[in-house]
Amino acid sequence: MTPTLTKTILVVEDTPSEMELMSHYLRESGCTVINAVTAKEAMEKAIQHRPDVIVTDVVMPGMSGFELCRSLKKQPETSKVPIVICTSKNQEIDRLWGMKQGADAYLTKPYTREQLLRAVMSVVGVGL
Repeated sequence: MTPTLTKTILVVEDTPSEMELMSHYLRESGCTVINAVTAKEAMEKAIQHRPDVIVTDVVMPGMSGFELCRSLKKQPETSKVPIVICTSKNQEIDRLWGMKQGADAYLTKPYTREQLLRAVMSVVGVGL
């Protein structure tokens, strides 16, 4: 059985194929997905749309996902929004740094549909 998740998710990813895959998995599960290609665009959309969860890549042009995470947690409008970092950076130091920047979950690529949904559900307090 596929769990249904009726949440609004902001996906921040600069690779079109990754963006498409992640968005597909989330929409298939009942989520409304908002896309942003840069951290700057993500900041604007996060304040404008007030998503339930933000899923962000780390390696992006301009501002990294770590910097985005830090910035979002400093803004009163977005400080309480859970953040899932989804990245190919799979070293333990990267995971620790991501959590120190305010991430609520850390997922490494490649990931399965179930791993992505589990990470999102864990930060909004929904069990699988």
